[in-house]
Amino acid sequence: MVGGVTYSPAALKLVFADEETSKNILSKTNREVLHMDDFQNRPNQKCSPIRSWWRRQTTLAEAMAYLAGMTSRLGRVEDGNTVSDYDKEEIKRHFSITTSLIPVPWDKVKVNVLDTPGYFDFVGEVEEAVSAADAAIIVVSGKAGVQVGTQKAWNLCEKYKLPRMIFVTDMDVDDVSYREVVEELTELYGKRIAPLHFPIREDGKFVGYVNVVKQAGRRYIDKAGKEECPVPDYLTEYLEKYHETLMESVAETSEEFMDRYFEGDTFSVAEVSAAIATNVQDGSIVPVCMGSPVNLRGVSNLLDDICGYFPSPSGRSCNGIAQKTNEIFEANYDFAKAKSAYVFKTIADPFLGKYSLIKVCSGVLKSDDTLLNVEKGTEERVNKLYVMEGSKPIEVPELFAGDIGAIAKLGSVQTGDSLATKANPILYPKAILSTPYTYKRFKAVKKGDEDKIAQSLAKMMTEDRTLKVVNDSANRQSLIYGMGDQHLDIVVSKLKERYKVDVELSKPKVPFRETLRKNSDVEGKHKKQSGGHGQYGHVKMRFEPSGDLETPYVFEQVVVGGAVPKNYFPAVEKGLQECVLKGPLAAYPVVGVKATLYDGSYHPVDSSEMAFKMATILAFKKGFMEASPVLLEPIISMKVTVPDKYTGDVMGDLNKRRGRVLGMNPDHEGNTIIEADVPLLEIYGYSTVLRSMTGGSGDFSYEFARYEQAPSDIQEKEIAARASKVDGADE
Repeated sequence: MVGGVTYSPAALKLVFADEETSKNILSKTNREVLHMDDFQNRPNQKCSPIRSWWRRQTTLAEAMAYLAGMTSRLGRVEDGNTVSDYDKEEIKRHFSITTSLIPVPWDKVKVNVLDTPGYFDFVGEVEEAVSAADAAIIVVSGKAGVQVGTQKAWNLCEKYKLPRMIFVTDMDVDDVSYREVVEELTELYGKRIAPLHFPIREDGKFVGYVNVVKQAGRRYIDKAGKEECPVPDYLTEYLEKYHETLMESVAETSEEFMDRYFEGDTFSVAEVSAAIATNVQDGSIVPVCMGSPVNLRGVSNLLDDICGYFPSPSGRSCNGIAQKTNEIFEANYDFAKAKSAYVFKTIADPFLGKYSLIKVCSGVLKSDDTLLNVEKGTEERVNKLYVMEGSKPIEVPELFAGDIGAIAKLGSVQTGDSLATKANPILYPKAILSTPYTYKRFKAVKKGDEDKIAQSLAKMMTEDRTLKVVNDSANRQSLIYGMGDQHLDIVVSKLKERYKVDVELSKPKVPFRETLRKNSDVEGKHKKQSGGHGQYGHVKMRFEPSGDLETPYVFEQVVVGGAVPKNYFPAVEKGLQECVLKGPLAAYPVVGVKATLYDGSYHPVDSSEMAFKMATILAFKKGFMEASPVLLEPIISMKVTVPDKYTGDVMGDLNKRRGRVLGMNPDHEGNTIIEADVPLLEIYGYSTVLRSMTGGSGDFSYEFARYEQAPSDIQEKEIAARASKVDGADE
């Protein structure tokens, strides 16, 4: 028994997706399925990850926990007392930032709720949770209707072929129209949308519901209780319409049912429920439920439907690669097979410690197991196994295939790693996460904190794989990448709160380059006599474009007659190596230069490698500036995916950013993919602008393409701003 819940061999997985402003996931694992009145003839099955979104989703998870008896009071996001939002940043901001796990016992079912953030900036948390999920619940605001986040959640389910249901919330609000939401969903997704309930309202209040499967009404009498009531006349039309749709779906599940349907036969409640479950599993039906989590109405129905309609994990394949044979290992959540697990999330909190959240793919993990980190080839001793209740680890003796739990203090284990036995090493595919494109420069507010900041960011990156830190040595700046401005702001706040270090963010410097456009022929002479041993180095050199902007310089020597001895050639090249690091135009790295040493002179006593190096530096500075030097700016190849209606606005904005639109292609899902070359200088803050223009529906990606000559006004501005650096001043 764990938390009063008996474990059985099976487990169902599920994911919540909702919206209004963004996303949030719940995950859930069931070991034994309860037998409900609607599903009396259904076999035992299991449940696993569920997914949710922002406030409403956290509120829904909280309502689940309360109805299950896990909490003595219903927590509120606004009050900062929910089970899942325990981080100080989450409490302060009133929304989820990282994924948290809540196991909810429902009768004989254990539901592991993975509550993930709602904002798009934290989509990595959603993607990690989805990798551990086998079904999804998309939570839609009855007030806002179908929003961008709803469609993104649907598309994510399509990508991973996840069975799903839709839960329409806010039914307690007077002017909410459930039918309008259903119609909007039907318009988008067709006959797959199948409402299971309709709200009953009296005097504008949400007092009950109509069960479409049973064709019966229910009135709420307390937090979870209900009693039979007649179906209101105004719902009869809709009840008949959607009940008939369900009957058609039932009929399509078998030839026998199809014959009975055409003969005018009726199906029993058990037959209808079983058929819905079959169609939900293959995605041909998406049930729609509704309720008001703040009033605890409709939540018990949702939990019942989750256990009744979603498939067991064993109904979904789970495959890895057997490392010894290089063959596919069909884990399929079978507890009789060799034990293996996948690490889908890491918690690295300085107060909680490090916990690796795992999904058990096969076998039964026990607290005294020794497991192999298949990715790294190191063995790890499992001292204790846990299930997480928000921030509270609950020790358990074992975890069965299909379950979700946690292991503490695994030294070498990171998110995405696979755990198995040494005798049967199994490697599972990693979750595909979104790439961060929003970046800023960061500096320590207090000198001397640099090492501590680096260590703290390294810990945060083990927890958040959409966070990236890059050391741009060429421009002497440290860059931090995230999914958006909100993401980066919270990173700064966490550094201060968790690790007691302050950093400031600023606009990053663009990595310009310098090159030349013409040829020059110059000489450089370094001569110094101060008594005793002097210094003498003399070179004559030609400088010209090499044609290769990816290579700093090309060096050739064509000296004849020993004007410059061969032993000084390396010194000349060392001078070039030093010069191209910091060009004479604006102190940016130099590219695309060909330098040819063709003549010079030397002194048998005073000449040295240092003297020829200095002579080369003098020659380079003079020759470079005489060869029409220019600044080059980095150009990126960008792909922007937006709904067709925003194409004109986005293209206009790209043109303002000096972008060149190269093409537009439909993705056959109502979106246009715009391909353009854009100067890197112009895309700072683009993530925020694109979301604003498209209501959050636009996405973009980019990669470095090449360097091109910058416009004269930009060159002048950069050269003026960096004059002091050319003179040798440090940054």
